[in-house]
Amino acid sequence: MSDDILTAAEAMEAHALPRAHVVHCDANTPATAEQLPLPEAVAKKPVGQKSPAEWAYERLILYLKNFEEQLDKNHEVAMGFTGSSAGVLRIEGVGYFDPDIVTFYGADQTGTKMQLIQHVTQLNVVLRAISKETPPEEPARRIGFRLAQDLGEA
Repeated sequence: MSDDILTAAEAMEAHALPRAHVVHCDANTPATAEQLPLPEAVAKKPVGQKSPAEWAYERLILYLKNFEEQLDKNHEVAMGFTGSSAGVLRIEGVGYFDPDIVTFYGADQTGTKMQLIQHVTQLNVVLRAISKETPPEEPARRIGFRLAQDLGEA
């Protein structure tokens, strides 16, 4: 708690702005989504005007893009599942359905089509780097970058 006195406008702005924080063991760890400024396209609509699904979707994109920025050219992003034998899902698409559903589209490591439909209150995502399926000369697919473009981020 702080002893700072805020004007009504400052208090409303502070409440409307998203808060994020992270601490890493290694001071040389690349910046993570919590440490980076929100892209203009995400920040232009106040959090209070977003559905839980939209806000979760936008932050997932930031995490996906940041994770992919740290991958080498031979790996792509996938998500692992806890508490089941479903394995991993190579993320090929992410969407949301207001007010409270987030959906992941993709395939498992055998190429079998998969889709995860998740309520935002149950949302937890384990991002994993897996070897890409395409030949070495083809670039790795980067869903986080495509999703960021869809948000209107430069």
